[in-house]
Amino acid sequence: MFDSIFKALSDPTRRKILNLLRQEDVTAGEIAEQFDISKPSMSHHLSILKHAGLVLDEKKGQFIYYSLNTTVFQDLMAWFNDFLDFKRKGEDDDRSGK
Repeated sequence: MFDSIFKALSDPTRRKILNLLRQEDVTAGEIAEQFDISKPSMSHHLSILKHAGLVLDEKKGQFIYYSLNTTVFQDLMAWFNDFLDFKRKGEDDDRSGK
């Protein structure tokens, strides 16, 4: 699960898309207006973000609206917290001679 998330987050264009979606749900066209890339490239970036579960899409009339999937971000933050807690515990054990 996290491999696809880290892959999605590794690209600056996709991170910019996520920043846009922090503000509001938008259509693919509205996202594309913010970038100087082709529509197929934008579609590819959105596909990677969707595959990673970072964004959701919902069809409303003729348009597809994209939004952040905050649940995945919460899962990712929980993983980071667990990782840091494990590292801190190891450092505490090293200091105490365990």
